[in-house]
Amino acid sequence: MTPYGAPQLDVPVMLNTNENTHPVPTDVVESIGAEALQSARSLNRYPDREFTELRRRLAAYLGEGLTERQIWAANGSNEILQQILQAFGGPGRSVLSFPPTYSMYPLLAEGVSTRYIAGIRNDDYTLTATSASVQVEEHAPNIVILCSPNNPTGTALGLDVIEAVYEASDACQSMVVVDEAYAEFALEGTRSALTLLPGRPRLIVTRTMSKAFALAGARLGYLAAAPEVTDAIRLVRLPYHLSSMSQATANAALAHVDSLLATVEEIKVQRDRIVDGLRELGLRPAVSDSNFVFFGGLSNASEVWQRLLAFGVLVRDVGIANHLRVTAGTAEETSAFLDAMRRILEDAPELAQ
Repeated sequence: MTPYGAPQLDVPVMLNTNENTHPVPTDVVESIGAEALQSARSLNRYPDREFTELRRRLAAYLGEGLTERQIWAANGSNEILQQILQAFGGPGRSVLSFPPTYSMYPLLAEGVSTRYIAGIRNDDYTLTATSASVQVEEHAPNIVILCSPNNPTGTALGLDVIEAVYEASDACQSMVVVDEAYAEFALEGTRSALTLLPGRPRLIVTRTMSKAFALAGARLGYLAAAPEVTDAIRLVRLPYHLSSMSQATANAALAHVDSLLATVEEIKVQRDRIVDGLRELGLRPAVSDSNFVFFGGLSNASEVWQRLLAFGVLVRDVGIANHLRVTAGTAEETSAFLDAMRRILEDAPELAQ
């Protein structure tokens, strides 16, 4: 086995880890600093293990009539997913997901001795309601994880897929997890699985403040679900798992939602610009509901990755033949990437299929 992780290289244009490459706004930095200073005065005491204020603020941000009893938070959405697997997985139990998707799912499953079942997608990496529900009925997993928008392909699932999976899981009583790490970047008209929570006590929707909120370094992920789910998570969480500083940072950030999310629309413009630019180059980018673009049409993805690196542009080789993934960053970063791609294909047209 190998540990999870993207290359961390010192290059001018880093577009490989789907971060929000815009800096945190000054007013948010100042607010976080003030909250952290206040929190520092009581670091001799354990933090609020229920982080009630943070859960209240997260519920208000999500809307949909959610209350703090339906919210749970942890150190990034990875820990949220780990806690879900600790609570509902384990020896003799299984989790179904649909590769290519987030590569941490099988690693998290392995960590709690849960059998990982790799489902099947269509040739274009999409997933239909019929196909997904049939596979749930066939495998009868204890947990199903649906990534929407999907990483690395970038496309969101229709709610019909989630509804069909939930209905198909009635017989085996699966927990159905919808990983919405990139939900804020979705195309207009794309509906969140949050709208499906009422009446579905086995449905869990996970989110993060790492992407749209530009707080990857703060490590704050969260979920929305029935109160019984958050009660179950309490049984497996480590004592005082969310530090006072993490809570202070997230609370300060949530007081400035509009300021933090101001870059989302700009990022979506750059994402669409990348899609259009790659099409003009004869490549095949996927329609993206996220802050990154998955694109194919390459004869040698590793060679293109290496040549981009020589131009000072770092993207992600996700290990899928003829494909790469690039984060949508600032306008300047997008220009650097598209210019480099253009020069690479002009110098070596054989690298495009």
